[in-house]
Amino acid sequence: MTSSMLILIVALIGIFAYFAGRIRAAGSNGRTHSRPGYHGAYVALSALIPALALVLVWSIAAPIYINGKVHAALPSDLKSDPAIEALSFNSVVGISRGLETIPASEVAAARSGTKTWNEVLAAGNVPVAGDLRPEIISAAQSMNAMTESSRSTLAAIAVAVSLVGGFLGYRRVSARFRARNLVERVILVGLVLCSSIAILTTIGIVFSMLSEAVRFFAVVPPHQFFFGTVWDPRFAAAGSGGAGGQFGLIPLLAGTLYIAFVAMLFAVPVGLFSAIYMSEYASPKFRALAKPALEVLAGIPTIVYGFFALTAVGPFLRDLSSSLNHLVTGDASNFIQAQSVITAGIVMGIMLIPFVSSLSDDIITQVPRSLRDGSLGLGATRSETIKKVVLPAALPGIVGALLLTASRAVGETMIVVLAAGVAARLQLNPFEPMTTVTVKIVNQLTGDLEFTSPQTLVAFALGITLFAITLMLNIYALYIVRKYREQYE
Repeated sequence: MTSSMLILIVALIGIFAYFAGRIRAAGSNGRTHSRPGYHGAYVALSALIPALALVLVWSIAAPIYINGKVHAALPSDLKSDPAIEALSFNSVVGISRGLETIPASEVAAARSGTKTWNEVLAAGNVPVAGDLRPEIISAAQSMNAMTESSRSTLAAIAVAVSLVGGFLGYRRVSARFRARNLVERVILVGLVLCSSIAILTTIGIVFSMLSEAVRFFAVVPPHQFFFGTVWDPRFAAAGSGGAGGQFGLIPLLAGTLYIAFVAMLFAVPVGLFSAIYMSEYASPKFRALAKPALEVLAGIPTIVYGFFALTAVGPFLRDLSSSLNHLVTGDASNFIQAQSVITAGIVMGIMLIPFVSSLSDDIITQVPRSLRDGSLGLGATRSETIKKVVLPAALPGIVGALLLTASRAVGETMIVVLAAGVAARLQLNPFEPMTTVTVKIVNQLTGDLEFTSPQTLVAFALGITLFAITLMLNIYALYIVRKYREQYE
């Protein structure tokens, strides 16, 4: 029985338990402490929580136990070399999973010798490398048998636990039973666990990157990485220790901040002015149409923006520079490259407009109406009211929104790859290509590589650096909002 089928059966038991508990509570004599719905929810939770917890723990522990048993049963000659050992165990796992999809008649033919295991596995689209040793086939069959036995045992125990839990919860239903308190306590624990997922995920990301970054800094000194001005992570020659190349962060960091700055120069005025117009000047009918249409830009995949930059914006700027240069100097050469900082900045700015506009619009509309009426009542015009009253009142929130938008710009990848190139250069000309930290993370992790050389481990150092930058921007945005927020109630 598959895990999804087992969960469905347990869920059906929980639904039945809910209605059983509800009916029992409704038929109780006298005034009950909790409503029948709480009693039904308690019985359902009694049937669901122990069974689902068992399924979760079993699903984690059973593969570990089975893999350990199969690994220990491998012949000693396959364990002499770590590479051969890993390849053999991976073959066992792959064949074991393939046996689940191969018809039983084919497996029987292989066992009887009518067909070879290579023929049966190849017919079932199971990749094999060369002739398989009998020990590998035996280990795969043993793993397959233990997995099937584990699933059957889990299904029987989980269903039994669900039924027993539902029965015990059903017996506790009575007029004086405080089902509401217990159900709300369980819901509170669930809410706490859900809210902790974000924190635990962040901690996991930090530690996973930090552990690999420490391995990188054990080979490359931190000062060479953080203060180096040359990015050339070429693969080292044999016998050089693997630390060949230069891993200077400064060109990548400069490109990241430069492109994000150009994008913000384009996105902030357009987004902020559109937010002011929609919140203060636009009619309700126009606002109802314009705001969703503007927010559609936020749902467009970034790869689409990258293609737009590569096929439209970049060639347009290149041809425009060529025409202007021809008019001024008579030379038809272009001074704006198709892949450049300005191209990536403009297209990224278009992508960021809905972030600036939507966040700023929500903040401006939250300014109390009494402030606007008071300013207008004193004789100020609408534009003066916006400049002197509304914007100062909304300024902390707007600044926080802009900083959050900047952190979004710093982490962009696909637009930069297609619109700004991959050249790690340290220069100030916005018409030349540059690259960012995120692009180089992708480049260093692309291909069939092992995480043992500094050329691959540097991606984790770049990742933890980028994480620190965006985290500081977010923290500073929250600090600005909390420090300068004023209450206008």
